[in-house]
Amino acid sequence: MRIILLTQDDPFYLAQNLDFLIKNLPPHSEVVATVLFDVSPFGKRETFSEKMKKTYDIFGFGFFLHYGFKFVTSKFNANKSVKNVLAKHNIPLVQIEGNINKAENLDRLRAYSPDLLISVAGNQIFKMPLITLAPKGCLNLHTALLPKYRGLMPSFWVLKNNEKHTGVSVFFVDEGIDSGEILVQKKVEIGNRSQEELITFTKQLGMECILESVEKIHLGNYELIPNPEEEKTYFSFPTKEDVKAFFESGKRFY
Repeated sequence: MRIILLTQDDPFYLAQNLDFLIKNLPPHSEVVATVLFDVSPFGKRETFSEKMKKTYDIFGFGFFLHYGFKFVTSKFNANKSVKNVLAKHNIPLVQIEGNINKAENLDRLRAYSPDLLISVAGNQIFKMPLITLAPKGCLNLHTALLPKYRGLMPSFWVLKNNEKHTGVSVFFVDEGIDSGEILVQKKVEIGNRSQEELITFTKQLGMECILESVEKIHLGNYELIPNPEEEKTYFSFPTKEDVKAFFESGKRFY
């Protein structure tokens, strides 16, 4: 099964997890190409200076310093670079221009004859011509127990809202936001984890769920889990007030 990954060059969590995913794909499957979107933690394209200011304004000096240091040091650590991981596995990058849904970009993807697309932190809205481009569909990883906590930064919101459990969902993408039917879902007890610890744990679990999903698709004998619209909750990017409430509830970013 020929797979195209749709992801971004996140300097914090993705490189080692994608390395694990690629190394552990079953013999019948391989990643034949990758689309690497610009890094955008805020769910939309912003300049680097805009991202820096927004991080400082919303999350405060401590958060800014902690992740600023991790970002700088990641530049000197090849294991933190998604591009380096892909190069190590001889996986080509698909060069796209602008929105991935443009006809010329879809043609570039078709040239690799993919059977399956897998989005991990893909940060563009996918339209139907892309969603149906590969005959076995397009999967997406979301680190929450869908249909709850659709949207951005679920690890922040489950902590801020004092949830006892969260989880990981791998689902087939449709034209909604985190609204497709679920192929694999795992529940996680949050415990005393910080947000950073929770992200680290659920990203690793997410790779294992993607591997399980690939095997299910290969075998073709799976049952989908509903993702009902009437049961959804949706969260966007937090405000300073949300971060204040996060701290007041005793939660930690790291």
